Amino acid sequence: MRENRRYVRIRPAGLVSRVAKIIVDRKLPVMDCNIIDLSAGGACLEVLGTAAIPRRFVLFHGGTKKTCTVVWLKGRRCGVRY
Repeated sequence: MRENRRYVRIRPAGLVSRVAKIIVDRKLPVMDCNIIDLSAGGACLEVLGTAAIPRRFVLFHGGTKKTCTVVWLKGRRCGVRY
């Protein structure tokens, strides 16, 4: 089965951190997550904890912030587009 992806996905390795933060609102605490893989257009995240995963949020990873929209959700993993 051939996948038609716009961007090549990579797994964080070496000096690239696997840990990221999900920022929903300034008044709410940030949520921790692990990055499974990422590309120029999105990422696969594994959210830690039991809080509900919001549809839109800001992902803070490696000193950059990206506005994300959830594309798919399966258990504690989600695919996001930025």
